[in-house]
Amino acid sequence: MAMWNPWRGCRKYSEGCKYCYIHKGDLRRGIDTNEIVKTDKFYAPVAKNKAGDYKMKPNQTVYLCFSTDFLIEDADRWRGECWQMMKERADLHFIFLTKRIERFMNCIPADWGDGYENVTVGCTVENQKQADYRLSLFRNLPVRHKNIICQPLIGEVNLSSYLRGVELVVAGGESDKNARPLDYDWVLKIREQCVGANVHFQFRQCGTHFIKDGKMYTLAVRDLCSQARKAGIDF
Repeated sequence: MAMWNPWRGCRKYSEGCKYCYIHKGDLRRGIDTNEIVKTDKFYAPVAKNKAGDYKMKPNQTVYLCFSTDFLIEDADRWRGECWQMMKERADLHFIFLTKRIERFMNCIPADWGDGYENVTVGCTVENQKQADYRLSLFRNLPVRHKNIICQPLIGEVNLSSYLRGVELVVAGGESDKNARPLDYDWVLKIREQCVGANVHFQFRQCGTHFIKDGKMYTLAVRDLCSQARKAGIDF
């Protein structure tokens, strides 16, 4: 596994961004998250050592733009080079998430066709409103590998109409002292939808405020992922 952030910075875009961890971390460090800037890791996938070998080892997953959005408007002038690097590094598998799926067709390279085999696109939704809007677009896009990311999940969501062609659905709660609660019943319903459609499902993390069997629990951030794993409901 490798991380690649060719730029940093983002702007809050919808309800799910309210307690964004990127903005919180930048605030603590005195960084303006709204300023989108190119990083010194821009060429990381094609950087080579003195022997002429790629520094980024082959046959691994590369998590792209997990501190921003790959389709953000400010990066339009840089994205073309990134597509070229992804094409060159066919020995790596790249995955990025986006809340800006409506921009997808305006952001792909000319040779995209039905999609690059080594690229997975994850469409992020947080409630039914965003699911219906974004996924109605996402299901018709030419993408070889599609994931749906319901994190932070802030309301009950029915994905049944949107699961065809999807490889993985991820569900998870919000991590913040003021976080909106995650109801475990919402997670179980999404899992049931995935099982019915034979789509892989992963419960990624509980919410700081977590409802189970009608009772509210407050969990430490460090325990959110481990508690989700203990549920044992991945499919």
